[in-house]
Amino acid sequence: MIDVNDLRKGVTFELDGRLLKVIEYSHNKPGRGNATIRTKVRDLRNGNVLDKTFQSGDRVQDIRLDHHQATFLYSDGNLFHFMDSENYEQTAIATVVVGENAPYIREGQEVKLTFHESEPIDVELPASVDLKIVSAEMGVKGDTATGATKSVTTETGLKVNVPLFVENGDTIKVDTRTGQYLTRA
Repeated sequence: MIDVNDLRKGVTFELDGRLLKVIEYSHNKPGRGNATIRTKVRDLRNGNVLDKTFQSGDRVQDIRLDHHQATFLYSDGNLFHFMDSENYEQTAIATVVVGENAPYIREGQEVKLTFHESEPIDVELPASVDLKIVSAEMGVKGDTATGATKSVTTETGLKVNVPLFVENGDTIKVDTRTGQYLTRA
């Protein structure tokens, strides 16, 4: 069992038969009474995001997780297919489980798969990924001292705001946690 005061972003636990992963966490201590812990959690089986509030002293069930390095092979619309880097077994994960990570995953990319009792429940991405630009707006010459940006579309369909000097066909590095442009690769 885990005390709810130990919950932090990224912690996975079980509550009422559901596997939940903490997305946001805040600890509120009023002047009187018990502290409350407010969390935003994602159900790892169906992708729903829920708000959960706990009282200080509550406990939740911790779970054992296994992690495997895998390579993304392809997506067929409903499933993302991965190959384990050690034993070459293929694993299919539902699109709802991949969730908001989908636009950052491209063929041949290494990711970390999280399993609970041999069931794939989560995909962990590296901190940044390199994506090729397939469509870019025309940059307007002129006032570039203000850090002007334009919108581009990457090979995975992700839309990113980039500086004006980035062009169609360039490869850019994107932060997977925020979705922001970091640099040209």
